Amino acid sequence: MKKFATLAAAGTLLVCNIALAGPADYVYTPAVEYGEKEIDFKYGNWKGGATDPLTDSSIGFGYGATPWWFTEFYLKFHKPNGESPKYDAVEWENKFQLTETGKYPVDVGFILEVERPGDHAEGWEVRYGPLFQTEFGQFQLNGNMIMARNYQAETSSAPVMQYQWQAKYRWTEAFEFGLQGFGTLGKWDHWDSADAQSHQVGPAIFGKIPLGGREAIKYNAAWLVGTSAAAPDRNFRLQVEYEF
Repeated sequence: MKKFATLAAAGTLLVCNIALAGPADYVYTPAVEYGEKEIDFKYGNWKGGATDPLTDSSIGFGYGATPWWFTEFYLKFHKPNGESPKYDAVEWENKFQLTETGKYPVDVGFILEVERPGDHAEGWEVRYGPLFQTEFGQFQLNGNMIMARNYQAETSSAPVMQYQWQAKYRWTEAFEFGLQGFGTLGKWDHWDSADAQSHQVGPAIFGKIPLGGREAIKYNAAWLVGTSAAAPDRNFRLQVEYEF
């Protein structure tokens, strides 16, 4: 019965052209550091479940252009199971800080990403949505709702609702720990059945290692497990940033 549910969920995702959260996706936070530059590397691998084994990676350069706007360009790479890595897409990410950090009980931001896949038949992928963060003592909580849609693609698609969240304990600057979760619910105005939704959750670590001046290494990583039939069984993700 479980095997049938998994196959049915995979078929539903294929037919509906659902945009799953990718294996290298990360949790957006609303804060912007004005003047900060960064080189950003992301890696993710998932296996098992309703998805084929897949590895995604990207390298990007970002800049805090204003006190409220951070912009970043990525080159993204894709490695299906048994194949060599290949160029996948170019992405332009923009984050807007809408409230002053710590001024209100909840910090608010907004994310806008525009991606041009190497396969132009996929059109343009656009992701956008609000970002929320709050703190209680040494605990930090984040929750984001993301809309994703492909425009000018050969196969039309409706906007898809995704979510991401994290909870972490800020033990020391160099080492923090907590949980992360990612999911895809289906069309924004008509969510899929539970079997066709994708949900992942698991432990995560975070940290920042100062190198002097504005230079620092930041990292975060998570080991996620699928909690629904349409999700991959296992997903390891890693992000490392060099800030200067």
